[in-house]
Amino acid sequence: MNWVQSDDGSYTAYSPEYDEHYHSTKDGALSESLVKHVQPAFLLHPHKKHLKIIDICFGLGFNTLATLYYRDMYFPDTTIEIFSPELNGELVASLVTFPYPESFKPYFPIIASLVECGFYEDEKTKITVVITDARIFMRELPEIWDVCYQDAFSPSVNPLLWTKEYFADMARLMGDKGIITTYSIALPIRMALHENGFNVYLNTGEGYRSATVATRRLLCEFEKIDVEHKMKCNPDTRSLGDDQTFAQCMTK
Repeated sequence: MNWVQSDDGSYTAYSPEYDEHYHSTKDGALSESLVKHVQPAFLLHPHKKHLKIIDICFGLGFNTLATLYYRDMYFPDTTIEIFSPELNGELVASLVTFPYPESFKPYFPIIASLVECGFYEDEKTKITVVITDARIFMRELPEIWDVCYQDAFSPSVNPLLWTKEYFADMARLMGDKGIITTYSIALPIRMALHENGFNVYLNTGEGYRSATVATRRLLCEFEKIDVEHKMKCNPDTRSLGDDQTFAQCMTK
């Protein structure tokens, strides 16, 4: 693993396959997980006693571990259930030696369990990591979930996890009250969410680059994006589709 220290002091890694880092080195690996995913999840489900989360994709485990850290700090009575697909089994196997932040130290036994058998459970926490294609995983996953951390590699290098058909699968899993959090603010991605019935909101604040929250609910906690207006101002922009994306992948 090519470990890289990000601006908040936490380490991320570089993927040669996708030619991208797993986190924004500017925002910081830990900070990005917290402000773009974990904090919105709890903010919008403040009274949930059992929070069900899909973590796309597990990667270095930051979103999952940051969820446990934030829960233990501020919502200690909330039980957490996390399902996460990850295509790279070798990556998961390497995580026992990854230089995690000191705040993750209590969760090292959880990482060891996930590396060994892909599963961890205690009275407050249940985590399952499945080595599989995320598209297959989502189509087979039952029930309604509360949150999806949409944290795949960017649409330019991993477009199949950003198409309107992909978000149609996600819409089924999120139901009427679930939320999607993502670092992407690209118009084609927001259009794909909008086309699947999601309201799209801006997640912005001091010290980090803007991100997106999407849900069928109407929110007052975030600024709503007028996607229809942006589409009219950008008539040549289209959401990604499976057909064109598969064709692009076949030519590479």
